Amino acid sequence: MKQILIVEDDRDIAELEQDYLEANGFTVVLCGDGEQGLQIALNDPFDLIILDIMLPGQDGFRLCKQIRKYKNIPIIMVSAKQEDIDKIRGLGLGADDYIVKPFSPNELVARVKAHLSRYEQLTSREMRQDVLHFGELEIDEDSHRVFIRGVEKILPNKEFELLLFLAKNPGIVFSKEVLFNRVWGVDAVGETATVSVHVNRIREKIEKDSSNPCYIETVWGAGYRFNTP
Repeated sequence: MKQILIVEDDRDIAELEQDYLEANGFTVVLCGDGEQGLQIALNDPFDLIILDIMLPGQDGFRLCKQIRKYKNIPIIMVSAKQEDIDKIRGLGLGADDYIVKPFSPNELVARVKAHLSRYEQLTSREMRQDVLHFGELEIDEDSHRVFIRGVEKILPNKEFELLLFLAKNPGIVFSKEVLFNRVWGVDAVGETATVSVHVNRIREKIEKDSSNPCYIETVWGAGYRFNTP
């Protein structure tokens, strides 16, 4: 049974959240103080934390930052002010989601379930040996799936094979001819220009800025090289 910590000083809201979560099969621990909440969060095994921003003892911003230093579990921040959302985004506190009061308890339950499911998928991939990790990029060789920051990017078969080949040989420059032979096969009908087309499509899906790629680098006059950030 998944265990959730709610750090919320409004007892009525905390108990309402608790009732809905427990009705959906979760175990819930309540805490109304920031300092105490930090100790509980760090010392007890939780699967997810719901964290209010306005707390006595220590506010939710600082609390989230401290928890994130030691734990990678999902954190959902709760605020009564819309403007707090900009702070959550701008400070880079490590929160996975945020919700503004008043909100539907059913919406909170749905978000909790979604984040727990996503976290389980991420951790299960990390435990497997056939998943390659390069910063924010994950390549699941067995299932032919690619993820950026936990979000799946759909790559057709040849795009996936090309990315996988480059990723398995980081730092090595491959010409278009070599890549075409390795991925499409020596007997394939086509032109090596198709390699550039596929590289550009891959970049559009995995790079933050496809015009200034981080992973697949063009080595002018030579070919392509995969970099590990």
